[in-house]
Amino acid sequence: MNQKLTTLFVTAALMAIASQAALAAPDWSKVPTKNIPVIHPGVAPLEWVQSRDHSGASALKKGETCAGCHFDGGKLDIDLKRLAGKEMEPKGAPKTMTFPVGVQSAYDANNLYVRLTFKAPAGGFDHSDKDNEVKATVMFPNDKVPLAEQAGCWGACHKDARTMPGADEKKTKYATPGAMDLMQWSSSGKVSDGAVTDKRNMDGGKAGVTAEGGKSGDTYTVTFTRKLAGGVNLVPGKAVPFGVAIHADHAGGRFHHVSFGHTIGLGADGDVKAAKQ
Repeated sequence: MNQKLTTLFVTAALMAIASQAALAAPDWSKVPTKNIPVIHPGVAPLEWVQSRDHSGASALKKGETCAGCHFDGGKLDIDLKRLAGKEMEPKGAPKTMTFPVGVQSAYDANNLYVRLTFKAPAGGFDHSDKDNEVKATVMFPNDKVPLAEQAGCWGACHKDARTMPGADEKKTKYATPGAMDLMQWSSSGKVSDGAVTDKRNMDGGKAGVTAEGGKSGDTYTVTFTRKLAGGVNLVPGKAVPFGVAIHADHAGGRFHHVSFGHTIGLGADGDVKAAKQ
């Protein structure tokens, strides 16, 4: 094969790869945004959510979702003063207890794409993560996680986990029985493809997660890509539960802001409707 013909083949191959990459990248300007609130939860683990101390416990037993109670109609309804008080936050509450995160999603035959946009507030109590001003996390529970469809990633938050009052500092989040896929972008540039089972693993996930992010002005934009067939399989035609967590102002451990449990609809109804590519 002569040099000219070889060059033509190489050029054609590169154009094909570029074309596939272009097709894989959603046009986010055409994908609707759902603004969902994230809140600082204090020391309100799953056990508290199910206890008599939580007025919504009886509704949960009847099948109500956390979002259905606290975010019905798109308006946040929750006692933030109680969450910021010493009973629910003995260490110290952040100055900003809640803020919105814009969530967009798209999917194709192989991948799910999730894009988050938010303004990360300062004024947090904990600044233990010196390497990262911000971390953005999305988690997908399977149907064996307690309250997976009602509470999302809250099913991994337990009273005996690290940074909870009196808990073992070596014990991380866990979701047994069940599992959650975890994908995280850190402002230092680190990307985690992990899972939460009997403990939190920040790597070793099966979803092939990639992510990119950055800050423009005061707004962060983080875009995740993951395979549909990951540890938790995401199936077109169904709605999948998910949750979002944002660590702002160098926060570590439980000093994050988290969403309630929501759903992404892949060709189905959901709180966030994924656009088909």
